[in-house]
Amino acid sequence: MAGRSVLHVRLLGRLEIRAGSAEIRLGGRHAQALMALLALRPRLRLRDTLAAELWPEAGLPSAASLRQALWLIRSTLTAAGLDADCWIEADADTIGLHRNVSLELDVDEFERLAQSCDAVDHERALRLYRGDLLEGLGHECFAADRERLSDLYEDLLGRVAQARLDGDDIWAARAAASSLLGRDPLREDAHAVLIAAYGRSGTRSQVVRQYRRICEILDAELAVGPMPETEATYRAALAAATARSRLRAAEIAFDYEPGPFSPVLVTSA
Repeated sequence: MAGRSVLHVRLLGRLEIRAGSAEIRLGGRHAQALMALLALRPRLRLRDTLAAELWPEAGLPSAASLRQALWLIRSTLTAAGLDADCWIEADADTIGLHRNVSLELDVDEFERLAQSCDAVDHERALRLYRGDLLEGLGHECFAADRERLSDLYEDLLGRVAQARLDGDDIWAARAAASSLLGRDPLREDAHAVLIAAYGRSGTRSQVVRQYRRICEILDAELAVGPMPETEATYRAALAAATARSRLRAAEIAFDYEPGPFSPVLVTSA
């Protein structure tokens, strides 16, 4: 094979594979899981090790499952007009991606961007995260990576929500904070962003409602109250919303001009 062929693999969300310019649609969970594991740990692996990772409870029949999964991967590559031997290396003992394959993995790019100090990279990382690792594949060998990437994504959501708030992008900050709370209602930093955001552009009732929500959740789940920082955010947000409400009422009163048919207030002598 002349040059290096590029294998694009997306593991965040549903598995997607493109070999060169050909889209590879793998059928069967066994084949999908094997291909995902080869991409996630791209080196030659012993067949016995792969089978034990993918099907730890299966015992001897797991070798047959591995052979079937490998056959399906190779058959799918061939059906797409590709030489399977140029993409997958396999012998009696080992299986792996071909040494001349250049792997582009969305997980690697997501981690690089998420761990950057650049806010633009953080926004790009959020767009890359289409879902948790390998949604639809429940193999235990992916559980640790799935949890690690999920934690990284949630921390990233918290940082992006705060950065958007600091940049006065209120609606985008609320969207990021709400996404984080949809995954973990205990994230006090996300509640604080929403409280602050409502203080800047919402109503007093929204500020109070969000504060009460975090108080109830913390009390029910951890038997604790909000952190002092959250309390300070709440007081500042409530004061801002109250001041804005009073200013609006004063502007309405100032703009009101009685007309000829305006009601007259009659007072008794």
